[in-house]
Amino acid sequence: MRRRRHNRPKPKAQVLVRSRLNEQILAPEVIVIDINGVNHGTMTIADALVLAKEQEADLVEVSPLAVPPVCKVTDFGKLQYRKDKQEQQQKAKQKKVETKGIRIGFRTDAHDLLFKKTQAEKFLTKGNKVRIEIVLRGREKAMQEKARENLHEFIRGIAIPHRFEEEVKRGPMGFNALIVAE
Repeated sequence: MRRRRHNRPKPKAQVLVRSRLNEQILAPEVIVIDINGVNHGTMTIADALVLAKEQEADLVEVSPLAVPPVCKVTDFGKLQYRKDKQEQQQKAKQKKVETKGIRIGFRTDAHDLLFKKTQAEKFLTKGNKVRIEIVLRGREKAMQEKARENLHEFIRGIAIPHRFEEEVKRGPMGFNALIVAE
């Protein structure tokens, strides 16, 4: 029997926006900044290339949208390395917000509720979202108003200032709500 091959869409390659350098720069005149950061003002592209060759570096278009474009005389490899490192550091600083879950039962004891509240407060102080669920089983499903009341009471007991991202709503197992620290 012949094996079926599925044609899955291939991930698209990211288009890298590369800076134009040396002869790739299209503008007739540019503002030139040299290696030391000194602004040489507006120059023709030919004069700017001569200045770059004298300093044994590349002429890199830094701000192509400016009129005239701003170019910097620098080593392109070092500039690219610094830019990549900066992007890497910014990516490392980003914190992904997680959604933590807390489940309480219809007949959960007061001490257990206190423990769960401290857990919720800990999650909120770390900057995570908290989904609080009250699970209903069997005949407990007939007492939905009491369950909703218990959930509201639990949420009111959380000491850290918070707001609802999702209000209390009916789910397949009971009621749930999503809260976030303010």
